[in-house]
Amino acid sequence: MTAMTVNERPVDFDMDPETPLLHALRDAANLTGTKYGCGVGDCGACMVLVDGEALRSCLITLAEAEGRFITTIEGLSPDRGHPVQQAMVAEQAIQCGFCTPGIVIAAAALLRGNPEPTEAQIREAVPNLCRCGVYPRLVRAIQRASRVGRRRETISAAPAPGIDPADAARAVPGMRVEGE
Repeated sequence: MTAMTVNERPVDFDMDPETPLLHALRDAANLTGTKYGCGVGDCGACMVLVDGEALRSCLITLAEAEGRFITTIEGLSPDRGHPVQQAMVAEQAIQCGFCTPGIVIAAAALLRGNPEPTEAQIREAVPNLCRCGVYPRLVRAIQRASRVGRRRETISAAPAPGIDPADAARAVPGMRVEGE
């Protein structure tokens, strides 16, 4: 078994240690906000936080993730109130939404380390591909999230409708959550 903490919960995956973290999260943990895009680390759709750093989960094996703290989009902000999530909605920086979770994760990691990034720093730190081409709005959204995080602006956008994040974290075959 491979043990790690996923969204602040201790988890053991009973899977081959060479399995990409992406597949364990999606298939065993039912955390489907982490998207399979290219499978080779080019697109960023599978971005998660690993010990606070935005990494592509298709490139990390369970063995490499063992003992680490993993945060998926579901765990970033259970009420969808993270400044990046709110700014993405407010700036209409979401089109089809497929790439959005990876972008939000990358932007959240950027703002945690650099609360007031320049446009160039945003473009460098958020390398995710968006086939809909929302890049100008994406930069504005991250700049706006930066202002919200520094308490220079507020956003009154409501959380996006959908699946309750708690429902997305139910255990399925191949995963054991301590205490359940």
